[in-house]
Amino acid sequence: MAREPSGRAGAVDLAGLIARAEGVLARVEALFPPAAEDPDWKHVTAARWRKRGGRGFLQAVAHPHAIDAGQLVAIDAQRRTIDQNTRQFVAGLPANNVLLTGSRGTGKSSLVKAMLAKYATKGLRLIEVDKADLVDLPDIVERIERDPRRFVVFCDDLTFDAGEAGYKALKVALDGSIAGTAGNVLIYATSNRRHLLPEYMAENLETRHVGDEVHPGESVEEKISLSERFGLWISFYPFSQDDYLAAVRRWLDAYGVDVATRDDAAVTRDALQFALQRGSRSGRVASQYARHVAGTRGRRER
Repeated sequence: MAREPSGRAGAVDLAGLIARAEGVLARVEALFPPAAEDPDWKHVTAARWRKRGGRGFLQAVAHPHAIDAGQLVAIDAQRRTIDQNTRQFVAGLPANNVLLTGSRGTGKSSLVKAMLAKYATKGLRLIEVDKADLVDLPDIVERIERDPRRFVVFCDDLTFDAGEAGYKALKVALDGSIAGTAGNVLIYATSNRRHLLPEYMAENLETRHVGDEVHPGESVEEKISLSERFGLWISFYPFSQDDYLAAVRRWLDAYGVDVATRDDAAVTRDALQFALQRGSRSGRVASQYARHVAGTRGRRER
């Protein structure tokens, strides 16, 4: 009959097993890149959340897109609203998470970038996070929550399909975790969808009428529950022809293109034709037209 190993022999075997396991772990860890250091926020104003080898890290943006809010036309009310909210935030006063929704190309993302350009010297910092990485929001906030500066987590062109992991993560980050929200972090998101989710005709069938009141169904309530967690909704609307032409002239000036009075009619005609080919009149199309004209005339952006 075999004897049980002595206590000393068993301890030696266990120590050897642990040593071999540690060796395997060390070799596995060597296959992954080292953890990247966080940006030096004294000198960095913007960063992106990136993944490498399964590890998330903040990658500094060397040259953030600096936009002057005064360069943007036809959105004066929207600019005042987000500027007031950002000014409160930078000053350490209560401020809201912001959802910017509406027509494409009307300046939603540009306004957020303009806030960074305006308030970076006062301690504002911007972190861009892709939709697929919203599940990492708790990790991102944990890295910056003790920093004295103020951070805007920027989610651009945000839309979800049913069941996406980032949807729940964003709901929790906005308002729904057992932990309190970090006082130095806000979320600014842009979307072409008012409630960030697709809306279907069949969902209207869930609506109930109780007396004179209309009660939306559970599907609609669930979709609204995400967007309403943003304290501020800022809506953007399609440009009129006059708004579009005003944006064209503003962007031509930014590129240093001097349009003489005698050329004004020709520029107007060409700019409208340019927009017609794209099926849209917007600030983005105006910028693209101005870039086209500046390039053909050998001008550089100021």
